[in-house]
Amino acid sequence: MKLATFDWNGERHVGRVSDDGSTVTRLNLPAGAADRDGVAALIGSDLPAEAEQLSVSDIKLVAPVPRPHRNIFCVGKNYFEHAHEFASSGFDSSAAKGAVPEAPIVFSKLPESVIPHEAAVKVDAGVTTAVDYEAELAVIIGKGGRNISKEDALSHVWGYTIVNDVTARDLQGIHSQWLIGKSQDTFCPMGPVAVTADEIDLEDTTVRCWVNGELRQDSNTKLLIFDVPTIIAAISNGITLMPGDVIATGTPAGVGIGFKPPKYLTPGDTVRVEIAGIGILENPVEAY
Repeated sequence: MKLATFDWNGERHVGRVSDDGSTVTRLNLPAGAADRDGVAALIGSDLPAEAEQLSVSDIKLVAPVPRPHRNIFCVGKNYFEHAHEFASSGFDSSAAKGAVPEAPIVFSKLPESVIPHEAAVKVDAGVTTAVDYEAELAVIIGKGGRNISKEDALSHVWGYTIVNDVTARDLQGIHSQWLIGKSQDTFCPMGPVAVTADEIDLEDTTVRCWVNGELRQDSNTKLLIFDVPTIIAAISNGITLMPGDVIATGTPAGVGIGFKPPKYLTPGDTVRVEIAGIGILENPVEAY
């Protein structure tokens, strides 16, 4: 099932998206329930009764989880080819241990960096001149837990969405860590919708990204170094995952830093991320 968070008639709502993507059927949630949680307000309860059917052209999509309650968990260097391209870039503080990590590399993005489909990624040239894109499948946790086993991990997944893990590469290098470069305002496009876990085949889901119509990333989740169960087990090792937590699972090769010279984003660019079974997340790039 595809589900959207959207603004309509002066309020925030959650709805079920039609198969062809042309309409959204609003769900009767309590007033205010969708304001921050979005689709995560559905976790742990039966699907609410349906209300009116709306044309997508009459609503404004917002990110599926507009403001996650906690930082977004992210996994770095989780496709083999990307691990090698990033290790050779000069911006990888973990490269001394080898190009391919032996365990998931986990960092986070601040929740305030989240923006929806079609909103602008804003580049502040006074802060960074090396802004990159990273197309990623993101997991939405449905059942919390600590020390979750790999065997049980997928039972904790409620659904999936798309995240573009926008990154200031120069800030990564300056600070020798990733939080600041990953958490700039507007640096976490998410959406356009979320899908329930049954909609995604983790063994065969394509992940693609275009910049200004040029295909830059073209891969598949079957090529992840650490699969989703491994990621969930690693993050929950001593840390209690909570319903509504978002985990971005890593990006494939083809990011801007991998080109010589690098192909960084500049105002006027458009980034289009497509993940099979979810849809298309597209965002323009603008200057502050």
